[in-house]
Amino acid sequence: MPVLDKPLIQYGVEEAMDAGMKNIAIITGRGKRALEDHFDISYELEHQISGTPKEDRLESIRKVISECTFAYTRQIEMRGLGDAILTGETLIGNEPFGVILADDLCVGNELGVMTQMARLYEKYRCSILAIEEVEPQDVHKYGVIAGNQLEENIYMISSMVEKPTADEAPSNLAIIGRYILTPDIFDILRRTPPGKNGELQITDALQTQARENMVLAYKFDGRRFDCGSVAGFVEATNYFFTQCGNCD
Repeated sequence: MPVLDKPLIQYGVEEAMDAGMKNIAIITGRGKRALEDHFDISYELEHQISGTPKEDRLESIRKVISECTFAYTRQIEMRGLGDAILTGETLIGNEPFGVILADDLCVGNELGVMTQMARLYEKYRCSILAIEEVEPQDVHKYGVIAGNQLEENIYMISSMVEKPTADEAPSNLAIIGRYILTPDIFDILRRTPPGKNGELQITDALQTQARENMVLAYKFDGRRFDCGSVAGFVEATNYFFTQCGNCD
């Protein structure tokens, strides 16, 4: 799905790259070969537009391809975000890692959201998830946290509820698609039973991790567009169009 002239997945990779995360592991599924092809040289396209005014459109993807290393693995069944993250263990190994869900398109005010979170990780060395305030009537769309404020915009999580009703929600602080996770999350995921809809929920695993160690929630500085919805996708397109100085 492109927003203006760039697919959502590339926005996510560029955000990771800006945070210093240049080993990119992408979890795909059946019929997703276009993702792999995008982060590769298209000799036919390069030849067709070489020397034309459109050649500068290739600048951003050339930069990504030259600076990042890409690895891919498939999630065989759609069993939830926790299962997708566990599928990536063979690509990640025993080290902390960032997770970006590309349909959440995030724009930091000064620094990218993942850059903000990476700096926070350097201080606390624990799993961190991004949150934002949502309207109470929308909490059923998200995982929602409860916790104690540690610093401004930083919370130590005490509990999480996956897609609660408005009455069940412990707050209106909703988890969005940005995480930094420590590698012990893989063992926790392996012993986490399926949750709602039979899916392996990352919120269930993070709740265990919060009890056994510490997990922080970070209310990031910036804005998020939910490009998994029509309204969010249109809002993102309009926003980036207004920011584009040479759109034609």
